[in-house]
Amino acid sequence: MATYGIEFVPGNVNVKQVVNYCKLAESKDIDFAWITNHYNNRHCYPTLAAIAQATNTIKMGPGIMNAFTDTPAAMASFAATLNEISDGRAVLGIGPGDLSTLPKLNIKPEKPVARLGEAVAVIRKLLTGETVSTPEMEFFKYDGAKLTGVNLPGKKGIPVYIGAQGPKVLELAGMVGDGALINASNPKDFAAAIPIIKGATDKVGKKGFDIGAYTAMSIDKSEKKARNAAKIVAAFIAAGSPEPLLNRHGLDLANVANIKAALGKFDFKTVGELVGDKEIDAFTIAGTPEMVKAKCADLEAAGVTQIIFGSPLGPNMTDSIRLLGKYVV
Repeated sequence: MATYGIEFVPGNVNVKQVVNYCKLAESKDIDFAWITNHYNNRHCYPTLAAIAQATNTIKMGPGIMNAFTDTPAAMASFAATLNEISDGRAVLGIGPGDLSTLPKLNIKPEKPVARLGEAVAVIRKLLTGETVSTPEMEFFKYDGAKLTGVNLPGKKGIPVYIGAQGPKVLELAGMVGDGALINASNPKDFAAAIPIIKGATDKVGKKGFDIGAYTAMSIDKSEKKARNAAKIVAAFIAAGSPEPLLNRHGLDLANVANIKAALGKFDFKTVGELVGDKEIDAFTIAGTPEMVKAKCADLEAAGVTQIIFGSPLGPNMTDSIRLLGKYVV
């Protein structure tokens, strides 16, 4: 049986709103709260600390950090601190980094998979209380680093989820992660991803790996309203997807090119006209509670073990959380 998570972006909503939404999600038996991490939004660290203090059962973590803008030592210290504040409910999402954002910070995202692998290894060592010296590493040559002023999580540790898309990161996730956060809403994408993860977990003898579907969700009692609310998200995903992924879903490449051009001009009226059912169904879960429940069941049947309700959630966020709790969770 799948667990459920929910994602919030502290950019289009403020921290107090995010905290209130997480309290509502907790009351609807949603298991995880994932808070996005983008330099141009409110920072996920204090947002997560506020959530920890306002809730009792929901697990929480960044969705996701990266080892270009944050060091492994900083992430380990943060994760241990959040775990203390939340009485053991912290999780850590980390990935290779947003390759469209990092260049804007004058960061060259070189060897992102290798860098991610080293970062996870260092974080795990620090969270066990180990004194870390890693002269053999390429990116993080620590020399006697140790967490001394924080409470460590003990043998239970803090679950590490790898944000994964491409084959190399999916394989790394299976090798070094406790779970994966995969930006996808369609079973076809998991049919391609899960065998790669399973091959890696089998190689290292790992069991109980959590496969998270980081979906673009839009739910409303009105099918039309729900699907209209999903159009812009579907457009951005389609515009940023490689051709093989578009072909996997049978999308018209010329139409996607037109969507991308309209987005470039901020012509959202044209975008709304170009995005159809195929784009919405390929990249989002959007519709009535009954439709959403059926699509979530399809994901679970495909092997997903955590379904994460991601942006936009629907035309009204509060109503969407209530509907998800009543009909889906």
